[in-house]
Amino acid sequence: MDSPSHALQTQTNDAPPALSIVIPAFNEAGRIVSTLEEITSSAAVAGSRFEVLVVDDGSTDATVKRAAEFASALAASLAEDSSSATGQACAIHVIPGGRHRGKGHAVRRGVLAARGEVILICDADLSTPLDQIDRLRPWLDRGFDVVIGSRRMDDSVLDPPQPRHRRVMDTVFRIIRRRCLLPDIRDTQCGFKCFSRDAAQAIFARATLNGFVFDCEVLALARRLGYRIKEVGVLWKNDPDSRVRPIRDAIAMLLGLWRIRRMMRTARLDSDRESDGPDRPAEAQDRRTSDQRTES
Repeated sequence: MDSPSHALQTQTNDAPPALSIVIPAFNEAGRIVSTLEEITSSAAVAGSRFEVLVVDDGSTDATVKRAAEFASALAASLAEDSSSATGQACAIHVIPGGRHRGKGHAVRRGVLAARGEVILICDADLSTPLDQIDRLRPWLDRGFDVVIGSRRMDDSVLDPPQPRHRRVMDTVFRIIRRRCLLPDIRDTQCGFKCFSRDAAQAIFARATLNGFVFDCEVLALARRLGYRIKEVGVLWKNDPDSRVRPIRDAIAMLLGLWRIRRMMRTARLDSDRESDGPDRPAEAQDRRTSDQRTES
């Protein structure tokens, strides 16, 4: 069983934040602090109530320790300076993991624990800078339920792009994936995605896949449930410290596509989009309640 989350809480417990930022983390000790520093000081969240959920995926390094230390230090700093720009708006939660299960599992736990009206998923390396959320959020206001960052739109900027072997791998996967499902979506794998709270809860309560192909399942579920999806070009920067294992992960992703296609053909989804009830996945029970939070 996962241990309780470390938390920095500077918001009132009865007021949900406007934005939840979910960051899956596996052995990110080398950059998790700089990532949190960049997020909490970003103009993209200035003046809004927001929370950050760092969801560990069974790291064997000091990821959880360093993230929790950052949360504690920031809590102390905000307590001393109540006039701080983030002092009235920021909450950081570090959710420790057990064994390594995969990015999809960590994201699912984080989303189902999030309280924000808008839920953003982003990678720990911030390969898509946080300010790109300003390109996504307006589409939620226009009635879309899921807005995804894309590296394949005409206005996408890749600086720098992936190395050649990764581009070939991605192109092959995209061709196969579009023949299997979601043919109108150009890029399912960019790790920068925005959801309305209702859509996120309904989708992730039904999601099951833990590997890299979880994005495809999430979007296929969104489509199956009738949610509106918008794809938006973003700035994206290649991370040379990629965790993708070309051959092994490619095989796993192809098998995952087959599984998703089969599930979409055979699964029976509730038409009313209810995500509560006896069939809701166990991860949904990871939701924080106010009396379980550790306040600093």
